[in-house]
Amino acid sequence: MSKKQVKCKKKKILIVDEEASYRELLREAFRESFDVLETESCKEAFSLVSLNMPELIIIDLGMPDNKGVMLCEELKEDSDTREIPVIVMTSSTQKDDILLGLDAGASDYITKPFSIPEVLARVESHLRTQDFYDELEHKDLLMLLELSETISVTRNPNAILRLIVRKMSKIIDVERCSIISFSKERLVVKASNDLEKGREIKLDINRYPELRASIETKKDVIINDIKSNPLMASVRAYTKNLDYNSIVVIPLLKKESVIGTFLLRTVSTEKGGVSERVYKLCHLVANIAATALENATLYESMKNAQEYLEEISIRDDLTKLYNRRHFYRKLRDEFSRVERYGEDLSLVFFDIDDFKKINDTYGHAQGDKLLVQIGSMLKSVSRKCDLPARVGGDEFAMLLPCTNKNGALNLAQRIFKTIQGQGIEDLDNELISISMGVSNCIDNNVKSAEELVKISDEAMYQSKSNGKGQVSQT
Repeated sequence: MSKKQVKCKKKKILIVDEEASYRELLREAFRESFDVLETESCKEAFSLVSLNMPELIIIDLGMPDNKGVMLCEELKEDSDTREIPVIVMTSSTQKDDILLGLDAGASDYITKPFSIPEVLARVESHLRTQDFYDELEHKDLLMLLELSETISVTRNPNAILRLIVRKMSKIIDVERCSIISFSKERLVVKASNDLEKGREIKLDINRYPELRASIETKKDVIINDIKSNPLMASVRAYTKNLDYNSIVVIPLLKKESVIGTFLLRTVSTEKGGVSERVYKLCHLVANIAATALENATLYESMKNAQEYLEEISIRDDLTKLYNRRHFYRKLRDEFSRVERYGEDLSLVFFDIDDFKKINDTYGHAQGDKLLVQIGSMLKSVSRKCDLPARVGGDEFAMLLPCTNKNGALNLAQRIFKTIQGQGIEDLDNELISISMGVSNCIDNNVKSAEELVKISDEAMYQSKSNGKGQVSQT
């Protein structure tokens, strides 16, 4: 096994794009890890390839006269350059260009605007040549194969995380192998080879500068000697008595955000530090762990997927209040309780005065903002037993179980005072006005759920007839 310490061997990347802004963006993203060549000219690009033989070429397909596609074809027709991976770039609206680029011999494509971490991952994947795996042992490759197969058949992502750390701790000499999630400045150990099943440990990010560095830079952190590395100076008092002396931290990236870190602490008896085998194996396993950790996070955030989907199905997309279908379902349920047990039930119904004027004057986007604003205020005054809903374009309702006539009027007036006369967000000279109607099952001798709605609706229109901006109860 090679004991070479991990070194940064820069490979060459050529960027061909007429847009200077994109060349600059990619140059800044690549410059620490790669030698970057760039040009706006396809003609110059071929010369640069001949002189420098880059390991990878990125070509924009948006150049006029299909120059990008023609350059890709020329590179693939030349025996000296046909093996160089080519990634083509195109705007998201130019789907046909993608097919042209792939037909011309491109290995992959990215769309503008692009995610830098995703581009880096694509590039690193194409540059991972056969020699990348030379340091790995046969048992390493078997483990990677097993992990990949397990992910495809295991439904519980947490089980996958535990399998990863257990296999890694066995296959290489490690003190600890952990998978850690990061969210809102919180670090939580989700799985570790020395952690009991089902347990989690919260970490203080200030005690782990190597983790903070990896999260902030979105890059690997390799520490070959924790006793002397400057990054660990702030926690020297905690690390001086530890048995291990090297650390590898790989950030797990999904799109633009860091969803967690894969932390592997290795015990090294030699002075060489982290070997290439250990580093490469960590990197490959981290790619597997990233997908598993993302699934585990989703798994925990909605342990019952059916409940989550049901919640979405009963909510109004815009205001997040309950939607019309759910409101009428609950209204019928509550009315059945009224009929069966003699319980009281009231209903508040209101709409926005002159809402059409807001839409016509300021646009539908501003109208949508107003609906969201009112939805938020309605939720703020609703009780736990109430059901606030958006039942039409600018119509809102609040179902009030076990509430008599006086209680309903008091709550309606609270809603009215909360909303009426408030300034419309982003419109300095416009104030909100609503017309409201209130009805009660027992007092109004209501015979059906539909009749309760009709009485509330009539009371609302009574408010409008009397000059708008008021509450009426029949």
